[in-house]
Amino acid sequence: MARISILVLTLLVCASFNRPVKWVALGDSITYLNDHADETGNRITKGYMTIISGRHPDIQFVNKGFNGWTSCGIANKIETLGLEPADVYTVFLGTNDWWQGKPIGEISDYKNNTGDGTINGSFRIIVNKFRSLNRKARIILITPLQRGDFVYINDMKNNAYGSYRDKNGQTLKQVAQAIEDIGAYEKLPVIDLYNDSGITLDNMVAFKRLKDPATAELRDYKYPDYVGVPFNPEADTYPYPPEAIDMTYDGLHPSDKGYQIIADMLEKVLVRR
Repeated sequence: MARISILVLTLLVCASFNRPVKWVALGDSITYLNDHADETGNRITKGYMTIISGRHPDIQFVNKGFNGWTSCGIANKIETLGLEPADVYTVFLGTNDWWQGKPIGEISDYKNNTGDGTINGSFRIIVNKFRSLNRKARIILITPLQRGDFVYINDMKNNAYGSYRDKNGQTLKQVAQAIEDIGAYEKLPVIDLYNDSGITLDNMVAFKRLKDPATAELRDYKYPDYVGVPFNPEADTYPYPPEAIDMTYDGLHPSDKGYQIIADMLEKVLVRR
């Protein structure tokens, strides 16, 4: 009888270790595009979630990436997003908040749960929602990447300058620091892509192809030489041909190489050995 009990206990323990791990990845287009390579002109093959789950078949991810959304917008709609109980949640937001000029606020906005008017307050709503779904779930924060000049491959009128400038008096670096501060306050792990990924303005793209203002001839400009060179989406060709792809394929969204770096950094925290 004792042997049978030990055997049953052993089987139960093994089964508990082998059960699938459910991962909900909340984010913006960088997360969304993991499952929508066709919207990148097929310039990517695998996003960061697919890379990690391919290495670890026990991890089952749910893609909750929303094109163009901010942390403030997600916090405002948090009850309508179909978020599910999970073992692990990741939050990869901030770049659209910066571009849309959403106020960062202060860590006190997070501590005092002041609402979705600031990035800090919005992150509190998101974290609270995750904890309401599974109090024991792990929550991992991911800072935004640096960004070069973005030009949407499917609509060149959708474009934005890079993080080498501020927007509405705020820098993207400050957004990343706010997320770091939230992680420190809550004792949550933070994947600091902004500072630690090695993805920088210098290697976002190999070049940006623009008309030389002096000659009107196409010329390949590296960063920072392309800053300030005019781009006319109504008349110019797409400035990032395939040979311009480096860490991103459009100045903002990661290429396969960029996604690989994100996956490698996240895997070290996501997967407990």
